[in-house]
Amino acid sequence: MILVLTAGFGDGHNSAAAATAEAFRHLCPGEEVRVCDLISEVLPRLSGVLKALYQQVITHAPTAWRLVYRLLEHSELDPDRSPWLVPLVHGLQDRLAAGRPRLIVSTYPLHADLLEVLRRQGLALPPLVTVITDSISVHRVWTRKPSDLFCVADEETRAVVARHGVPEAKIRVTGFPVSLRFAEPPPPAADDRPDRILYLPSTPARHVAATLRALTPLLRGGVRLTLPVGKHRARLYHVLRAFTDAWPEAPLEVLGWTDRMPELLRSHDVVICKAGGAILHEVLAARIPAVIDYVVPGQEEGNAEMLLSRDGALRSHSPAETAAAVRQILADGGRLGTAMRERLQPISVPDAALRTARAALEAVGD
Repeated sequence: MILVLTAGFGDGHNSAAAATAEAFRHLCPGEEVRVCDLISEVLPRLSGVLKALYQQVITHAPTAWRLVYRLLEHSELDPDRSPWLVPLVHGLQDRLAAGRPRLIVSTYPLHADLLEVLRRQGLALPPLVTVITDSISVHRVWTRKPSDLFCVADEETRAVVARHGVPEAKIRVTGFPVSLRFAEPPPPAADDRPDRILYLPSTPARHVAATLRALTPLLRGGVRLTLPVGKHRARLYHVLRAFTDAWPEAPLEVLGWTDRMPELLRSHDVVICKAGGAILHEVLAARIPAVIDYVVPGQEEGNAEMLLSRDGALRSHSPAETAAAVRQILADGGRLGTAMRERLQPISVPDAALRTARAALEAVGD
C-alpha cells in the first residue's frame, strides 16, 4: 500500500496529492493507493474552522497572513507544547498500523513533524517522500524535519531547498504534479472560434464585480468568458446574479465544481487567476498565457516569479489592469499570447506526476 498524505489548506496540496496518487495507480496497477487528509479525518471540526479562517485571512487580510507566515519560520510543532497535535500523532500511527504502507508521500509539511514524533518513539517507518508544492519562495517548515527525498518543481526551487541544508542527493526536480490529462494530446481548436477568457476568481467579491465590469467591453466585442466558481459560489452569488440580470445575453458560462480544468485551460486563450502553486503549474502544463491578479504574500510570491520571470504571465494590481492585460494578450490575433506560449514550452512539465511517482518508487527500491 502507498499512503499519500495531504491537507486542504489551499488547493495546491490536494491537487498535488491527487495527481501523484493517479500516477501511482497508473504505474502500480492493482496496488492500493490511499489519499488521506489527516487533519480533516482526525479533527474534522477544528479542520473546518482552520480552513475557513485560512481562506478568510488570505483573501481579506493578506498583510496579517504575511506576519503569520513569517512567524511560522520560528515555530516548532511539538506535541508536548501543542496538545492539539497529539490526536494527529495517534491518528497517523493508527493509519500506519492498519495499512502498513511501504511508502509515504506527503504534500503538506506538518506530516514530517508527526512522523518524527513516531520515529522518536521507536516506530519503524517506511520511506517518506515530501512533495514541496511551493516554487522558489520555499518556507523552512518544509525542510526542518528529515525526509528520504524531496521532490521540487524546478531548478530554482532545488537551489533554495539545498540552501536550507538538504543534501543534494535527497532533492529531485520532478515538476509540480498535475493531472495526467495534461500529458494527453491537446484538443483541436477551430480556426473560426471566438477568443475565450477563463477567469478563476479568488479575490473579494467587490474586486470580482469590478473585474467583470472591466472585461465587459471585450465581451461586447465578441470574446467569451468562462467562470468556474467552485467553492466561491456562495460568496459570489449576488455578484454574478447582478451581472447576468443587467446583461442576460452576456457571453458568459458559469461553472460550479468541475473536474474539467485540464480541458478548460487547454481550450482557452488566456486565464485570469491567483498565484497558487497548483493553478500556476497547471497553467504551465497547459502552456496558456496567464494574468495573475492576486498573490498571497510569502507563500505565493515564488510561484508568481516562476512565470513572470520567464514572460509567461502578466501581473495586474486592479481590475482595469487585468482587463488591459487580457486585451494585450489577445490583440493582433493573439500575437503576444502565442509568444507567451512559446516561452512556456521549454519549462512545461505535463507529466510531472509520473516523474514524481517514479522518483518516489525509486526511494523504496522499485
